[in-house]
Amino acid sequence: MRKNTTILYVDDNSLIREEAVEYLSLIYNKVLEASNGQEALNIYKETKPDIIITDIEMPIMNGLQMVKSIRRQDKNIPIIIVTAFLHTEYLLEAIELHLIKYIVKPISNYKLDIALELAHEYLRNEEKKCILQLAENSYYDQLNKVLTINKKVISLTHNEMLLLSLLSNNPNNVVTYTEIKNKIWHYQDNYIDSLRSLIRSLRIKLEDITINNISGIGYRIIIKYHS
Repeated sequence: MRKNTTILYVDDNSLIREEAVEYLSLIYNKVLEASNGQEALNIYKETKPDIIITDIEMPIMNGLQMVKSIRRQDKNIPIIIVTAFLHTEYLLEAIELHLIKYIVKPISNYKLDIALELAHEYLRNEEKKCILQLAENSYYDQLNKVLTINKKVISLTHNEMLLLSLLSNNPNNVVTYTEIKNKIWHYQDNYIDSLRSLIRSLRIKLEDITINNISGIGYRIIIKYHS
């Protein structure tokens, strides 16, 4: 699958772009490159690549302007953003523009591999929503593990993130105690008190989103907006 995938890499820094393209060419048969958003937009229209990786700060047209233009006609192509600093507004932008991942500079092959694995996961499960609407103004980005409520990013602990991901992957369905234990506490037997504490803290952060306990079985998150 990967060999047949076309990648478009966009960056105005020629050295960074050349190094990235050289690495990506070891993995993919077809790697395209552009030095600004407008050039990338033209290449996108001509070739329809499978995945786009783009810097934000570029001349002529920056990365976010390019992405917004693409999203007007294509809601599904996986797009990875490269940025010098990861700001809260960028995380909100990821929700609105359905971005796969932010890579914070300096770029490394390891960071590229992680982001590309998410992109391929998305391509394998394109019918599955990666941005899950939990309530009217609440969204959970299942790839980037980011929760936003009323356009504010809600900080989650590692275990809260694991639990929310598990519940949101099974909206309105019961996730058993065993499944939760295996995901978070593995071989620890005395985990029930910790689970109850974790549920309490997550419920507080989720505000109006309901997590129900099914006695003797497990928990489920109620999502009215799930389709």
